[in-house]
Amino acid sequence: MRKEFVVLVNHNGKKIGVAEKIEAHRKGLLHRAFSIFLFNEKGEMLLQQRAKNKYHFAGLWSNACCSHPRPGERILLAAKRRLKEELGIDCSLNKAAHILYYFYDRKSKLTEYEFDYIFTGNFTGQIDFNRREVEKIRWISVSKLKREMKSAPEEFTPWFREIFLRGVFL
Repeated sequence: MRKEFVVLVNHNGKKIGVAEKIEAHRKGLLHRAFSIFLFNEKGEMLLQQRAKNKYHFAGLWSNACCSHPRPGERILLAAKRRLKEELGIDCSLNKAAHILYYFYDRKSKLTEYEFDYIFTGNFTGQIDFNRREVEKIRWISVSKLKREMKSAPEEFTPWFREIFLRGVFL
């Protein structure tokens, strides 16, 4: 298996180095990431349930796609690459915002400390998702998602809850 690397950054998102991905998550090192929010023609949001074999926050529901750019890779191109790899989707994406967050996963003992770029897009069509990455997908209205997050917050990734509650993608 090929080692993956992430871009380490300061609190302003400026590159300060690189680290192996798992090491960055073990040590809680601040690094670049992206989160993609997709909507269909009905205004519903695409959710994915992370595969149960994911290295952290496995089996939880999250936004359409999230990952990390590789060293030297432009963030938008990384987002489009990963969207294609995970969901088989190729669509236009728009940068909406960025946020910084820190979450610890007690099960895996790994940390998400990320300078996260938020992208949005519209997609209607067939989704042929990668079953090594994604357990299930579903479209949901924002109002129904609010109710589900309120009644069962533990079923969603913490970064998704944070981004959703801030409403930076709407």
